[in-house]
Amino acid sequence: MNIRPRRNRKSKATRALLRETYLMPEQLVYPLFLEDGFNIKTEISSLPNNFRWSIDRLLPEIESCLELGLKSFILFPAIDQKLKNKTATYGYSDDNYYLKVCHKIKETFPESCLISDVALDPYNSDGHDGLVQNGKILNDETLPILGKMAVAQAQAGFDIIGPSDMMDGRVAFIRSALDQAGYSETSIMSYTAKYASAFYGPFRHALDSAPVESEDIPSDKKTYQMDPANKKEALREALLDYEEGADFMMVKPALNYLDIIHVLNENFDIPIAAYHVSGECAMLAAACKNGWLDFETAMPETLLSIHRAGAQIILTYFAKEYAQMWKEGKIVS
Repeated sequence: MNIRPRRNRKSKATRALLRETYLMPEQLVYPLFLEDGFNIKTEISSLPNNFRWSIDRLLPEIESCLELGLKSFILFPAIDQKLKNKTATYGYSDDNYYLKVCHKIKETFPESCLISDVALDPYNSDGHDGLVQNGKILNDETLPILGKMAVAQAQAGFDIIGPSDMMDGRVAFIRSALDQAGYSETSIMSYTAKYASAFYGPFRHALDSAPVESEDIPSDKKTYQMDPANKKEALREALLDYEEGADFMMVKPALNYLDIIHVLNENFDIPIAAYHVSGECAMLAAACKNGWLDFETAMPETLLSIHRAGAQIILTYFAKEYAQMWKEGKIVS
């Protein structure tokens, strides 16, 4: 045989020489859950080895990540129910502890990259990403609130604004609000193709942010998050976000939507991110805990598949563990 593909796999050195895809810790984003208070490190039962952190416990955690080469973090706040209302005003309040935590992190670790979450659901008493009225999620009336939140977050020090709400026109509205407020250098990572997925459960458990069950309030987010059956629609959403000024675009979830990651990467000249969401991570963690999979081989392979599909940036709850394995030389073999 003149052609023998196995010649290119014959040794560890040969495989490393010809390897097409590398995923480095610098390309990962570590999601962190916040809670207002002191000396809090509460494990999330449905998402093992992930915690709610108070700022005093969070700073050493971030320092340890930076030492591993993990530099980017996306922050999500758990908000006391008494601070929530229908118009989500705490989301841009000067008293918002989420904004204070960001300021403290950037003051302590200016080299870190912080990504925000812009949506109403952490602060909305209805548990939705937009204003609710007469059983409907209002689109245009939600945009000014998102704009206020984005400006407050940029002022607090967030490097990248992450609108996760899926309201039409929000990227353009936020871009305009940021520019008018003097934050033209603050980036926007749009949740471009955010699907109405079954894999968000542990995240909602971590933040107590599921939609409120009521006859007057929709029980799901299907009128604004995307139908899992649709692929071409993702291209339409991406074109809008691209034209409205998104600096990079995200697909969420990741593993069940590798085809969406690929098609966006093939059609747009800005970076594509993917969110390896809580349910996807929880399933892998459970399989490894039961001995059905080996974590140190299955986890890197999973993240590599997302990167190979076309995601230059991956948000994953395994980011720190991956960075630790990278440092120890366990990733590539």
